[in-house]
Amino acid sequence: MFKNKTLLITGGTGSFGNAVMKRFLDTNIKEIRIFSRDEKKQDDMRKKYNNDKLKFHIGDVRDINSVKNAMYDVDYIFHAAALKQVPSAEFFPMEAVKTNVIGTENVLTAAIEKEVKKVICLSTDKAAYPINAMGISKAMMEKVFVAKSKTVDPNKTLICGTRYGNVMASRGSVIPLFIEQIKNGKPLTVTDPSMTRFLMSLEDAVELVVFAFENAVAGDIMVQKASASTIGDLARAIKELFNADNEIKIIGTRHGEKRYETLLTKEEYVVAKDLGDFYQVPADKRDLNYDKYFVEGKHELSTEKEYNSHNTYQLNIDQIKEKLLTLDYVRQEIEGWEYNEHLSNRSKRIYS
Repeated sequence: MFKNKTLLITGGTGSFGNAVMKRFLDTNIKEIRIFSRDEKKQDDMRKKYNNDKLKFHIGDVRDINSVKNAMYDVDYIFHAAALKQVPSAEFFPMEAVKTNVIGTENVLTAAIEKEVKKVICLSTDKAAYPINAMGISKAMMEKVFVAKSKTVDPNKTLICGTRYGNVMASRGSVIPLFIEQIKNGKPLTVTDPSMTRFLMSLEDAVELVVFAFENAVAGDIMVQKASASTIGDLARAIKELFNADNEIKIIGTRHGEKRYETLLTKEEYVVAKDLGDFYQVPADKRDLNYDKYFVEGKHELSTEKEYNSHNTYQLNIDQIKEKLLTLDYVRQEIEGWEYNEHLSNRSKRIYS
């Protein structure tokens, strides 16, 4: 499907950008264009992969001209550029707005102007019933791409999006934190052991984007079904994988956090199409002449459940361990930990 095509990945040096780049690099794709503002990470990628299909563009989605400069002859865009850290967005909400909302508007405006065939915008479970600045900015991002999808012929530029949960072991997430705490002999800091989160791999996120690319219509939000676990069980699973005896310390819920995350709101759940492993949430096609819907009514208030990390399938500790072991990062960390433990025990035997 990407034969002789050019794919632009905004935020291409991030965790998702690296994953989707690796997915397509050895296919018959013509070019993968990495767009980001981090020249150090671009240089690292350039040296690591040393592949002529990879092209690098320094720029910022906040600057529409730099976006346009990277968009010549582009067929498809995966828009992953975002500010994702909840605490930083809480302290600097306008920075989240500039990147997540205005940046998305810039990407879509440039894509329409350059007649890019498809644009997939990446969102997060924190955009459903958002309570923090990051989630609110991503919810607005979704509103922007849904609204923008109505302004262009989908046969010329099709705009849609995906929404997924926590990506395991991505930068700034809790799994690398727990592993670092184990390695440093510190307590594992758990906010609330009964708090639940969806557990998805980067490969899951890539599959969702590919599924959206192949199946979504204009304005759709595509959601992949996912299992979840409590944070307490996740911490215990990591301890068992590392054969560690670190204390688990309960620190309380932090500012901007929820006890569980939602992938489909009640209002979305009632209109979503169940596609097996995925949900398809169609765009609201109404325009400003909506009085007939207001006066006569069109949809009943949803009495359906929402789809969240509390009511999805819950993994037990053994299942969490199995899922964690699918991650290269976790396997490498365990191997390094076991090797260092072996050296430490050997030294103790020698000098005892």
